[in-house]
Amino acid sequence: MLVVTDPLTAAAEPNRRRILQLLASQPRTVGEIAAEFPVTRSAISQVLPSGLRKLQAEIDRFWTEELDQLAVDARNSRRES
Repeated sequence: MLVVTDPLTAAAEPNRRRILQLLASQPRTVGEIAAEFPVTRSAISQVLPSGLRKLQAEIDRFWTEELDQLAVDARNSRRES
């Protein structure tokens, strides 16, 4: 069994990256996500809690109010151009 300790490395794995892309477009059930892959729903369920929870924790660790403001400024700048 491969153990990935770095959440950003875990997110780079092609199947996890594809799951992130699917979830970025809209909320989906495990069954809807599994329908996009040639693996079982159980396999997708295992990927979701283990890899994605660690990734979210890593993002939360460095995300700050300053980054929130930067994102707001970037959106406003795009609208003005």
